[in-house]
Amino acid sequence: MFTAYGADHRRLRKLIAPAFTARRTEAMLPSVERITTALLDDLAAMPPGVTTDLREGFAHPLPMQVICELFGIPDGDIRAELGQLSEIIMTTVDPEEAGATLVAIHELLGGLVALKRKEPAEDLTSVLVSARDDEGHKMSEEELVDTLLLVLVAGHETTANLIGNAVHSLLTHPDQLQLVRDGKASWNDVIEETLRRSPSVANLPLRFAVEDIEIPGGPVIRKGDTILTSIAATGRDPERHGPTAESFDIRRADPEHLTFGHGVHRCLGSPLARMEARIALPALFARFPDLEFAVPTEKLEPSGGFIVDGFRTLPVRLTHG
Repeated sequence: MFTAYGADHRRLRKLIAPAFTARRTEAMLPSVERITTALLDDLAAMPPGVTTDLREGFAHPLPMQVICELFGIPDGDIRAELGQLSEIIMTTVDPEEAGATLVAIHELLGGLVALKRKEPAEDLTSVLVSARDDEGHKMSEEELVDTLLLVLVAGHETTANLIGNAVHSLLTHPDQLQLVRDGKASWNDVIEETLRRSPSVANLPLRFAVEDIEIPGGPVIRKGDTILTSIAATGRDPERHGPTAESFDIRRADPEHLTFGHGVHRCLGSPLARMEARIALPALFARFPDLEFAVPTEKLEPSGGFIVDGFRTLPVRLTHG
């Protein structure tokens, strides 16, 4: 579905769209709140002032658990393995590692499909398996597994980076955090400005030109050529966002961005990602009002690769409210 076009794209998108309606997304709110509270409880059980990795303990497992519940994946080793593999897919620059990871994750998801075919339930995997086996709305087995893979990496790693990047932006801009605490800006403002300035996916591979495209004053992109879209560049374009485009400003008048795509390829899961961040961020800062980085921010290590924009770890000191 990610690279499909026209009727082929509509066919695949139509099969998965019912899982991301406003009603279904809203129905997941209690689960997101429950998972958030449980993760914060685990952090709060640590001694005050202790240093911990906020990505590993909060930003990463929250969307992973949400996606696993959406897929109908039972608790156990498969959840942790899927999380590790999806992170590698989004960050590795080693071709051999990427190939081996893709094989491993296809095997895991193929096993999940087989389980849901045998024991269907009220989850996304079962819905897609039913659609795959229905002669009226058939999709290939490869398309089925690839669709699950797309939802996994698009709904997990990206949301983890959204939460992590928002925390980083607020802790490095305490004046902006104070605006939220004073009620002069909202958490929605934080989320949208984070999505504009520090999108979870910096560069989006790959699109394919379906016709020749002439760039004024530049080259001609030929039909069939691959296109790498730099979402990070569009968000920081001074011609669109003015001379302060590089700055993090939650009171920006127009934080419009392309982080969730555009048109027929607009991300189906964007309402869910926003809801997760909208629940996670205020809960985190309420529980740990004096949260701070445990290392100088210049020592924070980027995720790596050229696709995602985030951090490998987020070492913080926890204080209890």
